[in-house]
Amino acid sequence: MVVQWLRPIGLCVLMLAIGTPFFSTQAQAHGGLALAEDMCRLTIGPYNMHFTGYQPDNTRNKEFCEDIPATGRTVVVLDYMEDALRPLPTEVRIIKDTGSEQDLQAITVLHLPPKVYPAGSVNFEHNFDQPGKFVGLVTVGDKHVSRFPFSVGETKIWLPPTYFLIALAGVAVVGVIFFAMRGRGKTSSSPVS
Repeated sequence: MVVQWLRPIGLCVLMLAIGTPFFSTQAQAHGGLALAEDMCRLTIGPYNMHFTGYQPDNTRNKEFCEDIPATGRTVVVLDYMEDALRPLPTEVRIIKDTGSEQDLQAITVLHLPPKVYPAGSVNFEHNFDQPGKFVGLVTVGDKHVSRFPFSVGETKIWLPPTYFLIALAGVAVVGVIFFAMRGRGKTSSSPVS
C-alpha cells in the first residue's frame, strides 16, 4: 500500500521542483524600474539609480518601489549608484499616461530641468491629488532615458507568485488523491469471475 502512494507523492514533489523557478519573486520589472536584492533599481542606459518613494502623511516611513499606494504628498529620492553620474545633468519629468507623448508640456505634472547633482542624490516632492496612470522619465546626459509607468491610488489585489505555486501544489495533491481513490474504488468494486 505504501508503494502505491510513493508514485503520486514523487510526482507532486517533481511538479513543485519544476514549477519553483517559474514563480520566483527575485526581480519583477516595471519599465525601467526593477526590484533587485531588496532595492528598487532604476536602469538608465549603462547606469543605475536607487529609487525610493515615501508618502509620509499616509504610510509614514514605509517605502514603495513601483506604484504609489494612495493620492497625496509623495516624496521621491533617486540616489546615484555610480559616481560617473555625478558630473552629468539629470532631468526628471512625470507625465500623465495618455498614450501619446507628442505634447509633453500639456501632460507634464512635474518637471525638474536638467541639472548636475554632485552629491549624487535627486529628491523631489509632489502632491498627487487624483488617482491615475503616470509615466516617469529620467534623462541622464543627452541620450540615456529611463521610462517607467506607474499608477497612483489605484487599488489592486495582488498576490505574490508564491501563492499561485502553493495553490497549484494543492490542486495537484487533491488531483492525485482523487485519482488514487477513484482507481482504488474501481479495483475493489469490480466483479470477480
